Amino acid sequence: MLTVVREQLGRALFRRVAGPDGPATRERIHHTPGPRWFAPDRPIRTVHGDASMFIGGLSALLLQSLHPLAMAAVAGHSGYRGDPWGRLQRTSTFLAVTTYGTAADAQRAVDNVRSIHERIRGTTAEGVPYHAADPHLLGWVHAAETDSFLRAHERFGARPLDAAGYDAYVADTARVAEALGVSDPPRDRRELSERLTAYRYELRATSEARAAARFLLFQPPLPLAVRPFYGGLAANAVVLLPPWARGMLWLPRVPVVEDLAVRPTGQALTRTIRWVMTPPRESRPM
Repeated sequence: MLTVVREQLGRALFRRVAGPDGPATRERIHHTPGPRWFAPDRPIRTVHGDASMFIGGLSALLLQSLHPLAMAAVAGHSGYRGDPWGRLQRTSTFLAVTTYGTAADAQRAVDNVRSIHERIRGTTAEGVPYHAADPHLLGWVHAAETDSFLRAHERFGARPLDAAGYDAYVADTARVAEALGVSDPPRDRRELSERLTAYRYELRATSEARAAARFLLFQPPLPLAVRPFYGGLAANAVVLLPPWARGMLWLPRVPVVEDLAVRPTGQALTRTIRWVMTPPRESRPM
């Protein structure tokens, strides 16, 4: 009975994250022969294959929203409110293809994203122009995402990496970032920290950013029965943010509650997701 429940929950969660074509896409990504961008032992495979990505992804969205131009592009063109699951599925598929897929498939995925970015242009409410293909703007999105995924894995990953491993993870992500059009992406954790600091003067919480935070944290398109579990993930995504980012988004810190309740909940939820998403040993392919 426990195995049946586990398999049902795993399929339901995978369908939410990967979409209706998820099984076919997974088969193509993992079983198509050919060279890959990343060897099986590369840190990017360890980080992106871990349940901590559920928390890291939410935290990345909150952090990325603090760049007014990036947030204006998301608000105006991504449809994150009208089709949040579709956006999640497209993002998760892109990460899976570039991390685990063949080099040819990864390049096609990158080319597709670049063509979409090229078409996304507009102006903010203050009249400032933006272009999603701007290397500087892409650099912010990449740095915020990489830092969030790294922080989440360091805290909630099943097998946290050492300092050299996380430096190598940043270097791995730079391979994808360069393909997407980022100029000189950071190659280790020190450079990543310096890059985030360099963007600080450009960041602020616009009304669009705070609206996105409210949507992500308090108005998720989920059944009521599932919201407490999502709330645990969302609370840990907030805790993962740099203190200055939390302050910009008006997300106060409550140290005692976070240490005694929020972080242990994050550990429990990621362990549960990992258990649900991992097939029983006897059913795994050889």
